[in-house]
Amino acid sequence: MLAESGWFRISGKPVAIAVMLLSGWLAACDSGPSDDPQVSSVSAAANAQDVSLVLEPGQLDWVGGKIFQNECAGQHRCLVHWNQGEAFPSLGIGHFIWYPAGVEGPFVESFPGLIRFMQARGVVIPDSLLQLDPFAAPWPDKAAFQKAEDSPQVDALRDFLARTAGIQAAYIFARAQGSFASILAVVAENDRSLLRSRLQALSETPGGAYALMDYVNFKGEGLVESERYQGQGWGLLQVLEEMDARQGQAPLAAFREAAAKVLTRRAANAENPIERQRWLPGWLKRLETYREPEPGEGAAL
Repeated sequence: MLAESGWFRISGKPVAIAVMLLSGWLAACDSGPSDDPQVSSVSAAANAQDVSLVLEPGQLDWVGGKIFQNECAGQHRCLVHWNQGEAFPSLGIGHFIWYPAGVEGPFVESFPGLIRFMQARGVVIPDSLLQLDPFAAPWPDKAAFQKAEDSPQVDALRDFLARTAGIQAAYIFARAQGSFASILAVVAENDRSLLRSRLQALSETPGGAYALMDYVNFKGEGLVESERYQGQGWGLLQVLEEMDARQGQAPLAAFREAAAKVLTRRAANAENPIERQRWLPGWLKRLETYREPEPGEGAAL
């Protein structure tokens, strides 16, 4: 059962954010990263070793809109897009990765997990997606996508993703929530308490929850070996390990600084110069949005 919490805009049109307000979506966290998370409510309680994100409906609305602005600049056309320098298209408000058949990239694929998440909650999936076998992006490369990107089929897919923006925000929430237990399970026992306290401090404010949700969606949990350059990762785990708040510094400010160090290190380690020359400035600009909402931003803040 869904309840509408608020609205954000896609190309000037308001789109409802729906959030889950009833029990029955309890997160099932395992020892590794998951691309198919479950969640019981927007204030879902995790197991004893977990930290819980808590967001009011209007706050999730605000976070969903911020993530969509980060990924797509609020543009309907960008809901199905193929970025320069990438071997896969990105879909939805969170630019979820979807590999073409036969492509095995290093980054965690998230679009199939989103579709499973939707199906488990009764969302009607377009036949054009259900009929794919295997369930892989139907364009083998960017050139093929560019030929099809103005087709009625791609337009219909964009419309579907615009209509389901709310549940995509819930999926991002659930993935972030599910990542906490996975991260705490792999760190050394003597480091676990420190990382848990950093997660807890971030999760207690809307801006911190936004940073956690956006970063996991944007750069992953940091647990997958393939998501490393020269042995160094760039996910949430690595940012939490890098955090070292100065006296009196807010946790969110420390998170921004740590994330900037981690992403700068990733770009320096990358073989492809596009990461340093084009992507890093955008990543660092994105991190500057990791702040608490201003008065009047979003409902229930």
